[in-house]
Amino acid sequence: MFKVIALVACLVVAVLAYEDFHSHPSYKYEYGVKDSHTHDHKSQWESREGDHVKGQYTVDEADGTHRVVDYSSDHKTGFQPHVQRVGHAHHPHGESYSNIKQHY
Repeated sequence: MFKVIALVACLVVAVLAYEDFHSHPSYKYEYGVKDSHTHDHKSQWESREGDHVKGQYTVDEADGTHRVVDYSSDHKTGFQPHVQRVGHAHHPHGESYSNIKQHY
């Protein structure tokens, strides 16, 4: 009896997996972080309709620039990113890390 129940359960899982495989995927999401204490600023959004995905993510770089990546993807053209770097890189003047005394 247990073998019959296990077999039926496997068949149900296989049918549901087949239906999910042939379904039309569709989703949208977004998130963001803006932490003034750690200066961690980033965001992302993405949407999918069938085989077409498009989205964008942004991140503040350590050199003061802001990276913006717009992307799209589908089964014909593959992944297509467009990367922008906004702002001018700057590095604070001060003592080099190699000259800072290490305390263990």
